[in-house]
Amino acid sequence: MSAQLDVRPTKRRTPVVIRLLVLATFVVILNETIMINAIPRLMTDLHVTEIAAQWVSTAFMLAMAAIIPVTGWFLQRVSTRRAYAIAMSVFLAGTAIAAVSPSFAFLLVGRVVQAGGTAVMMPLLMTTLMTVVDERDRGRVMGNVTLAISVAPAMGPVISGLVLQIASWRWLFVLVLPIAAGVAWFGLRNLENIGEPETGSIDWLSVVLAALGFGGLVYGLSLFGQGSVVEPVSIVVAGIALIGAFVWRQIMLQRNGTPLLDLRTLTHGAYTKGLILMSIAFLAMLGATMLLPLYLQNLRHLSPLETGLLVMPGGLAMGLLGPTIGRVFDRFGGRILVIPGSIGITAALAGLTQLSLSTPYWILLALHILLMLSLAAAFTPVFTLSLGALPEHLYSHGSSMLGTLQQVAAAFGTALVITVMSSRATSLIAHGTDPIAANLNGLQWAFVVSAGLSVLVIVTAVLLPNRSGNTPLEELAESDSPTTELVDD
Repeated sequence: MSAQLDVRPTKRRTPVVIRLLVLATFVVILNETIMINAIPRLMTDLHVTEIAAQWVSTAFMLAMAAIIPVTGWFLQRVSTRRAYAIAMSVFLAGTAIAAVSPSFAFLLVGRVVQAGGTAVMMPLLMTTLMTVVDERDRGRVMGNVTLAISVAPAMGPVISGLVLQIASWRWLFVLVLPIAAGVAWFGLRNLENIGEPETGSIDWLSVVLAALGFGGLVYGLSLFGQGSVVEPVSIVVAGIALIGAFVWRQIMLQRNGTPLLDLRTLTHGAYTKGLILMSIAFLAMLGATMLLPLYLQNLRHLSPLETGLLVMPGGLAMGLLGPTIGRVFDRFGGRILVIPGSIGITAALAGLTQLSLSTPYWILLALHILLMLSLAAAFTPVFTLSLGALPEHLYSHGSSMLGTLQQVAAAFGTALVITVMSSRATSLIAHGTDPIAANLNGLQWAFVVSAGLSVLVIVTAVLLPNRSGNTPLEELAESDSPTTELVDD
């Protein structure tokens, strides 16, 4: 993104381009979680096993992990409008394929194509935001982004639960299709190009290594907890080896300035620390997100819809608090938010280790809301601090690396908690423990592991700077002035 734009926001207002990209990102992320409740229906309608049906989520995650590393290069080579058009067109094509799928194989193809469009939207949004929004306003705008990207996954299971009460799983795609088409049409009518595309060829060896390496790592992690550990360990080791080859290739390509994913982002300390914090926090969050439905449905016998409604307030609270957190960050910096937020994450996960078969639902709801609010307090500042520490030409690469590690962290977090839970439960059952009590204890152990990992979030939070750059004193004084009120959009 070499050229500066004439779409710089007026003071205290969110640029139109960001609003449009947030709307599109909301739609595609909503679809990422909308299939969670449809697994039993897919097993019946398409005659597949539970393990096979889980691939509607696994395939999506695999495709995201394989594609996101390419987006850093891609976003520097095409205009904003073209990137948006390609992403939304691919997403629409995948949604249409999934809606009319005559078989499970076609459904998986549709999900993979959908993921191709989704993988581009988040890096596109983050890169554009960092380019067009003044540093002192980034917290507020990133807070509005947080609202979209946290409310969407929280609403997905609830919406799917409601739809599945009255209609086929196909309607999960049929309903998304016109909404996504309308968003795409509206965006293309109003979206302006940001910066000037650069020229350069793509290194196909890097593309292959990234796809096989990150995709293989996520796939191997997804196999844990399904039986033998030999196969997943072998695949994970192979994936890590290919990622190592990918890293070596990028270091070689950096000599002539054309890497697929520029690893010079890691030479910026604030970005690297933020990357570590985000990965660990995302790992802990996804672990909890996976465990709670298992607890509520398998041990407390709630329906998928009831489960979705119980965890929805936490997601909504996280999103609705995002803009407020952004304002606090713009005024006071990140440490006042990130350190208490990281402590809250650990406290919430520690509380979840005490779940029993008679835990009042209001306690579970309170712990989940605390977890989501704490994640919001950490995520918004860390996104802004880490990307803000990079020079402008590395924004797209920084966004891509964040997205890639989020997918890997999601897979690792899921694999870790499922493996811990199933191993502990199996061991207890083998020694004569009641299966329900064994599964509950396994779940408690998994939460203990998540809580233990979250302590690393606190350590990393303490090491983060308060701001990503040296903001001029005049701007700080102006942002602290009571006469400059923030304008909400």
